[in-house]
Amino acid sequence: MAFSRYSRDSFSFDGKGYAASRSIATLRANIKAGYIGIQQTIIATEGDRLDTIAGSVYGDGRYWWVLAAASDVGWGMQVPPGTIINVPDIKTVENMLG
Repeated sequence: MAFSRYSRDSFSFDGKGYAASRSIATLRANIKAGYIGIQQTIIATEGDRLDTIAGSVYGDGRYWWVLAAASDVGWGMQVPPGTIINVPDIKTVENMLG
């Protein structure tokens, strides 16, 4: 289950709560430590948006924040051409945060 970037409320994967800011820090730390692997990288092209990329790779555009956190690209939906987008395995992310 995804959550909105406009809310700082708790969200959940499989009914377990986790705060938004804490989840981002945990995601980044676990990628850096090697606990969450990057399944692919995408080089952004003109007009690419994180939500459409997330929709393409995860089947749900609401996971755009996972791509943003994993790629250290900030919180804008549109990314400049040439930006490297890291795509972590979403099941591993859900298991780590859930």
